[in-house]
Amino acid sequence: MGSAAGTATQGKTRYQKIARRIRVPLGFVVAAIFLVFARPTWLTLACSLVPVLLGLWLRGYAAGYVKKNAELTRTGPYAYTRNPLYLGSVLIAAGFAVAAGRWWLVVLLVAMFLAIYIPTILSEETFLRSAFPGFDAYAAKVPRLLPRFTPARFPDVDPSGGRFQSTQYKHHREYNAAMGAAAIYAALLLRMLFFPHL
Repeated sequence: MGSAAGTATQGKTRYQKIARRIRVPLGFVVAAIFLVFARPTWLTLACSLVPVLLGLWLRGYAAGYVKKNAELTRTGPYAYTRNPLYLGSVLIAAGFAVAAGRWWLVVLLVAMFLAIYIPTILSEETFLRSAFPGFDAYAAKVPRLLPRFTPARFPDVDPSGGRFQSTQYKHHREYNAAMGAAAIYAALLLRMLFFPHL
């Protein structure tokens, strides 16, 4: 029984490592499929702006708070969800799925998220739990992904102490997400205007 459980745990850990390693290259593959099969219209592009811009804002806001591997961030967006960066990515992906105008691309993006990002989140939680003794208390109050309605409070954290820092935003190079989104929109516009029947 213990041996079987140990083997299952090792298999899960191995998959989490693989998922973290392939998430970026797989993202490029999915992006290529997305651009080839997308059928954007002015309406779908306009509708996509709301989730995409919201996702970019959330990622940028979170990047200005987090100090990766240095401290357990529990203020700002991290008082609402433990993974605001990933939630921002989900919103951006959902927005581009709307822009594409193809329902099966939504299914593809959801499948990619479940297959890659859930194991990645679990792997990161294992690290955070071992690195920061307060992680379990934090996780008990703050949801993994879908946010709470009100910020969680912690006795040892001054809610006004953690503030957005533009230096952290720049350090994490979160502006790359905005540039990437702009590039995808440019590609979708080119696809719509010059290659509508490909």
